[in-house]
Amino acid sequence: MKKTILSLTLLLAVGLLAGRVDAQINVGISVRVAPPAIPVYTQPPCPVDGYLWVPGYWAWDEELGYYWVPGYWTAPPEVGYLWTPGYWGWVGGVYAWHGGYWGPHVGFYGGVNYGCGYSGAGYVGGGWYGGHFRYNTAVTNVNTTIVHNTYINRTVVNNVTVNNRVSYNGGPGGVRTQPSREEAVAMNERHIAATNMQSQHQQSAHQDRNAFVNVNHGHPSTTAVARPMSFNNHPTANTGHIGDVPHNRPQYHGQAQPENRVQPQMHQPQYHAPAQPQVHQQPQYHAQPQFQPQNRPQPQVNHPAPRPAPPHGGGGGEHHHG
Repeated sequence: MKKTILSLTLLLAVGLLAGRVDAQINVGISVRVAPPAIPVYTQPPCPVDGYLWVPGYWAWDEELGYYWVPGYWTAPPEVGYLWTPGYWGWVGGVYAWHGGYWGPHVGFYGGVNYGCGYSGAGYVGGGWYGGHFRYNTAVTNVNTTIVHNTYINRTVVNNVTVNNRVSYNGGPGGVRTQPSREEAVAMNERHIAATNMQSQHQQSAHQDRNAFVNVNHGHPSTTAVARPMSFNNHPTANTGHIGDVPHNRPQYHGQAQPENRVQPQMHQPQYHAPAQPQVHQQPQYHAQPQFQPQNRPQPQVNHPAPRPAPPHGGGGGEHHHG
């Protein structure tokens, strides 16, 4: 299985010459060997109201070849968005992978009959009504005790085009389907690429030895799961620490919140009481000692001399008469 890498310019030029409207071409993933047929499997019931089905597909490993990525249920990145599956297409002598995407309408996915509502054109397993996803139980497997928005439309079953589960478009034995006008318009709408949860689901499948064709010979043991395998295997999946949710996350009214919701970690600031200023002890001031000088001279007090008494019987004094 020789891997051939083509430039983006060459791929787009070949696509335009062939009258194709190709989008989401992943340059570097192109091989000369066609992928096996899509396995027939039973779809597990929808685990959460609001989840959408992503069908399984064959992915490529440069050294080990094709391996099967099981189908699964997952949350859409926005209300009203649908999943357009990826597909292998014959371009310039090789099979090139056209990645899937989310958008308001289902675009062209090569006419590949993936089953479970993806019969080759559009999606008949349900639709959006007033912000809620309604499931067509004639095509989609749901647990009505969990999912209550359902309806039955069996006419779409009769319109399913069966292509023997051929997994690629164009080339020898491939599906001979071209994009319709509606699909071409949908391919040019605003798209959101596969989420981190979806990418990790494929990585989990890549780690399963039994998923490779050189082991299972086109019949993988695990064809579909209820939830992405990254949700079950990732140690932090239960907290939503996967990076699967963009900022414009849809609001699910009256429905269970998808498990891969990222919960922000709110760290409350720790307020510490301000340090009390240290009060320094006031210095103790002691009275200065009173120094008594020794032999301190005493002041001399001059007392007047006593006045002499007048002589008895003398003149000048008072006379007392008897």
